[in-house]
Amino acid sequence: MYIYKAAVVGSGVMGAGIAQVITYSGLPVILKDVNQAAVDKGLETIRKIYQSRVDKGKMTASEMEQKMMLVTGATDYSGFSDVDIVIEAIYEDLDVKRKLFQELEKNCPESTIFASNTSSLPISAIAAATKKPEKMIGMHFFNPAPVMKLVEVIPGLGTSQDTVDDVVAFTESLRKIPIRVQECAGFLVNRLLMPYLNEAALALQEGAAPAKQIDEAIVGFGMPMGPFILSDMIGIDVAVKVADILFDAYGPRVNPAELWTALYQAGRYGTKSGAGFYDYAEGKGESVESIIGRIQKQTGKKGSRFSVNRLMMPMINEAVISLQEGVATAGDIDIAMMAGTGFPQDKGGPLHYADQVGVDVVLSELQTLAKELGPRFWPAPMLKRMVMGGYLGVKAGKGFFTY
Repeated sequence: MYIYKAAVVGSGVMGAGIAQVITYSGLPVILKDVNQAAVDKGLETIRKIYQSRVDKGKMTASEMEQKMMLVTGATDYSGFSDVDIVIEAIYEDLDVKRKLFQELEKNCPESTIFASNTSSLPISAIAAATKKPEKMIGMHFFNPAPVMKLVEVIPGLGTSQDTVDDVVAFTESLRKIPIRVQECAGFLVNRLLMPYLNEAALALQEGAAPAKQIDEAIVGFGMPMGPFILSDMIGIDVAVKVADILFDAYGPRVNPAELWTALYQAGRYGTKSGAGFYDYAEGKGESVESIIGRIQKQTGKKGSRFSVNRLMMPMINEAVISLQEGVATAGDIDIAMMAGTGFPQDKGGPLHYADQVGVDVVLSELQTLAKELGPRFWPAPMLKRMVMGGYLGVKAGKGFFTY
């Protein structure tokens, strides 16, 4: 089914960004929210995105106005009678999302595809409240949507293949990179990213190295920014929620560092609050150093060592576990991490990087870290099988990929 008209429900930064992406591809879109003030703010966000392109000489003012004519603001469902797809981009609350899709079913054609931009909630759980679970799918854009190329496409248990195919084609028409991901907690990128961010927080709270040193080391590895700058940008409140969801699903290997909750309770939410792992304004309450001191007294853990491998190995291990489980293909895992997190292209993604380093070396490093720091580093069974079978990576001509 070709998508001729779309709607986005939720006119916040993400919803407005998605709507802008749709208009940029040349398709009409309705941007709906609960009141006119919210809708107007969303429309202004879209205009600012286009104005930035005009200011940079990437489009003319006339072209901007033509694109703006493709978006219609709405506070009701009067224009939804002919939409082909609705993308939900509202607050991360399961009950609220379920009620929304029940309302959408009453106001949209039977053929309409319903997509949720959720970053953490199960698609099947949302679909359970609808009459047509075959039309329900996850379509996870990354922030900022106009810039980030990756879109995770997540079928629920009842999603039809036609719906998957239509959404993949639609995503490609938006000039985005669709990666099909099996439904699981954190989907793919957040699932692989959180163990890496969590290990950074553990290293910091144990006094292994200062935040700035850790960030600089990771930038030296090739990431666009360090884990603490990234966490502050994402929001400590968001990270706490994602960490809890992953811990509930995957257990001890992603047990959240105490520092996350401590920062959240101290009101240090990141850049948006003026303080997170770093201070962005004066007078933001208890310092990170003081918070870390309290945690060290409570846990008795202090003085562990820092290395880049300490942060990268959990990401690689989770990538291997995800591959084992069939969450995504090896190629898609690497593409997703490069497009979604900025994993250095010269290293090719976590699985290509494992092949470069040597799968046997990765296994050995994880075993060493497990002895030193605990079972959260326990290697994925697939790594042991690969080493025993001679799939050692580039040096053997075969690993996660063939060389």
